[in-house]
Amino acid sequence: MSNIKKKLADYCVYQERSHYEVEQKLKEYTFLDQDERGEIIVWLIHNNFLNEERFALSYTRGKFYQKKWGKIKITQGLKQKKIPNNLINIGLEQINEDDYISTIKELANKKWNTIRESEIFLKKKKLYNYLQQKGYENHFIHEIIENID
Repeated sequence: MSNIKKKLADYCVYQERSHYEVEQKLKEYTFLDQDERGEIIVWLIHNNFLNEERFALSYTRGKFYQKKWGKIKITQGLKQKKIPNNLINIGLEQINEDDYISTIKELANKKWNTIRESEIFLKKKKLYNYLQQKGYENHFIHEIIENID
């Protein structure tokens, strides 16, 4: 079992993981029973290889600052990883509001200049769909579309 602990510790060190991801990985070891899996998870938590708050913060930072995702898409991703709502909120709170607004404006302007559509209504609709797909809130999208030229 110490060999499995080492493999899972390496798995967690390589990249932050949620409890759910580690549980899924543990299912690959079909010879382990539920108690042994639980013991490994407790060991990973106790030795600080697994920390859901740290995971939520890292996931949020990465998806926003690298992939330019909005809060809706980030929340959906964290929920898929079975992260509790209080940790999702802690993660989202670390996104600077000024960065958030400037990022959505930057995305909108870049996309606006690449949309090949002569009719303004259809062009705005395509921009709206793009920003929504990136996970931004409707009130931000509407405000940006109203002020785009």
